Amino acid sequence: MKLPDVGEGVAEAELVEWMVAVGDSVTPDTVIAEVLTDKASVEISAPVDGQVIELHGEPGDVLAVGSVLIGFETDDVPATAEPVDEPATQPTPPPEPQGLTSGARAVAAPAVRARAKELGIDLAAVEGSGPDGRVMHHDLDQASTGGAVPGRRSPAAASDRGHATPVRGVRRQIAQRLSSAWREIPHITYVEAVDVTELEHLRAELNAESEQRGVRLTTLSFLARAMVIAAADQPELNAHYDHENEVLTTFDAVHIGIATQTDSGLRVPVARHCEARGIWDLAAEIGRVAQAARDGSATRHELSGSTITITSLGAMGGIATTPIINRPEVSIIGVNKIETRPVWIDGAFQPRKMMNLSSSFDHRMVDGWDAARFVQRIKQVLETPALLFVND
Repeated sequence: MKLPDVGEGVAEAELVEWMVAVGDSVTPDTVIAEVLTDKASVEISAPVDGQVIELHGEPGDVLAVGSVLIGFETDDVPATAEPVDEPATQPTPPPEPQGLTSGARAVAAPAVRARAKELGIDLAAVEGSGPDGRVMHHDLDQASTGGAVPGRRSPAAASDRGHATPVRGVRRQIAQRLSSAWREIPHITYVEAVDVTELEHLRAELNAESEQRGVRLTTLSFLARAMVIAAADQPELNAHYDHENEVLTTFDAVHIGIATQTDSGLRVPVARHCEARGIWDLAAEIGRVAQAARDGSATRHELSGSTITITSLGAMGGIATTPIINRPEVSIIGVNKIETRPVWIDGAFQPRKMMNLSSSFDHRMVDGWDAARFVQRIKQVLETPALLFVND
């Protein structure tokens, strides 16, 4: 069996984990391997009834689509098959990692599975604290320490050798993508302070009535709406740039990527058609795709296709950041934390809730003036919340 096409435009995939060993019997319902593309993790099933006779590749290997993945022996022997003089020697089944046992397959992200193998932990024996019993990294921490919190060690107990860990899976993809973006895109970063006092007051008032809607408004939902309004004035910032073919593609639809921290690393799920959504709908969709990314249920479709991205560190957002553009986009809007600052207004200092926007742009396609105009339009809308609800 060759590695199948696991997604449109995907040329290779990383082998995350074998679910079978040489000698195992399989059916078309048997999951044989888990692979990771730049868009999502994918489980691959056996195409036949039979027995595994060979495995091609080790976890961490990057395999090309169409390369040999696994070998099976089946009862369906072609009529033209020639007799074999000597029986083929089957490879010795690989030993199971110490501590792993067979049984019901636990729900866990690929990175958690890989770490469990390194630690020799049986995932089936770990009680997951995530959604639907999903095993998380901190569950492995609990299991590896017997539930105890590690204490401070004396200098004599600490090793000077360090701990080398191969970079695999999502973290390797993050490293490759960000290195490529930083190396190839000349970034220009623009930082602006936004007075969100009135916006936060409005958000609190609306959230006081949010129970019946089943969703709470976040700052990101208002920011997404402001970006939609700004992009209508400057569509060239809601765009993709193809450097190889020197083509800039602008979009009427605004598909906003929401940079989301997960247990396996940074993911960017996409809230689609934000131009057609109201504030409450935006909040619900942003929350839905972000949660799907965190619990590992996001599909390839939900993890691709953004035209512009928001990145936020929430309450830890700091004063300013330098976001790296989500290639092939040309704009990324970064959100820093909200804090009360003294602001000089009408001859006196007044306490105001302020938030910095740290935004980066592809300087090949976006001049500094246009970047500033885009951010200033977002600032204007956020500081005058009524503009969020004006439909042209």
